[in-house]
Amino acid sequence: MNRHRLVGLIDQGESSTLEFKRDGLSIQSLVMELVAFLNLEGGTVLIGVEDDGSISGTSRAGVEEWVAEACRTKIEPPVVPLLSWTRNAEAGLDVLAVGVTSGPDKPYARVHHQRRTYYIRVGSTSREASQDELGRMFQASGRLRYGEKPVPGTNFEALDPRRLHDYLTRVLEGEAPRRDDVNGWETLLRNIEIMTISAGQCVATINGMVLFGRRPGRYVPQSGIRAICYPGTDPDYATRADEDLRGPMVPLGAEDGSLIEPGLADRAWDFVRRNTTPTAHLEGPRRVDRWEYPEAVVREAVVNALVHRDYSIAGTDIMLAIFSDRMEIVSPGRLPNTITVEGMKAGARYARNQTLVNIMRDYKYVDARGMGVRNKIIPGMRAHNGTEPDLVEEEYRFTVRLWKSEKSRTSFSHRSE
Repeated sequence: MNRHRLVGLIDQGESSTLEFKRDGLSIQSLVMELVAFLNLEGGTVLIGVEDDGSISGTSRAGVEEWVAEACRTKIEPPVVPLLSWTRNAEAGLDVLAVGVTSGPDKPYARVHHQRRTYYIRVGSTSREASQDELGRMFQASGRLRYGEKPVPGTNFEALDPRRLHDYLTRVLEGEAPRRDDVNGWETLLRNIEIMTISAGQCVATINGMVLFGRRPGRYVPQSGIRAICYPGTDPDYATRADEDLRGPMVPLGAEDGSLIEPGLADRAWDFVRRNTTPTAHLEGPRRVDRWEYPEAVVREAVVNALVHRDYSIAGTDIMLAIFSDRMEIVSPGRLPNTITVEGMKAGARYARNQTLVNIMRDYKYVDARGMGVRNKIIPGMRAHNGTEPDLVEEEYRFTVRLWKSEKSRTSFSHRSE
């Protein structure tokens, strides 16, 4: 690294991707910072720079080998750092930059005295990850499947037997145990990850409750949809409608395929239908309504939020917000694994919870190819009104934004600048 670039970095100050350390730092301190960077988006430790940004240099003997050994033996999984010297950063003073990229095997831990400690980066500081934060990292990496966790205090009676019977017989065209054959039901439901054994008891899983629970909100409070309709273009205390949509994710159907009780996706579309204004035209003698937003696109966006949201994030529902110029479906949690917005547009497939995807696919709610963004949402909005939907990833949420018109989209962009 040349001196000009080093000075430019130092001038920016410590941040979520940059840390200053004097030459006498301990191995535990170095590893803590690197682990925090690995668990976020990567970063650089400048060895030989004081907290105030002044250059004090490093003269530690064998410092490169010391850093490499620390990354091999004190970080789990081990990593290979990127090392770059700036010689004579100040007269006779050298600075070593130790860089790591965002780790592909999150979460990373510092290993000290056979104890593993997980750190995250928050602004310009590193701190130990909370249990919730750690759980989200494990889940995002695919090393923990949150949906298979047991739900304490539940049993077979916490699930809706009508929906379970409907799923097995009408949807899957198979057979179901007798209603009073609880052992038969429990064995079957454990095989499809709707129930599991915990502390010697057969209890519902997170998957089971959100899909088939009688009252899923009682046991998984974050399983609903908050649906709001605002009169203007910004959130406001004054709303046209504000509803908490609760209940099982899947519907209850009749033998002829008609709907007896809606699932959450159906209830979300009903909210949109009641709180938007269609236009109408005649096709021969028949009146045809044209909704402000196409039903297939809205359903796809809502179902994607339901099956891919991070259920380990408690205290927050999916948000469905209708404004005068747009609609937003906000799903708690970042995109899982290495999926990016551009990858989704190109057709990359992903599943934070494969069981939810599989069962909603059985009900024909999910694109069989798993490419609903590319194949439904984007072309659906283009065909409807020529707009391009916005896909926005933020630290703890993912937003699909649908536009009422291209004029609305342009106006919003100008307001945001």
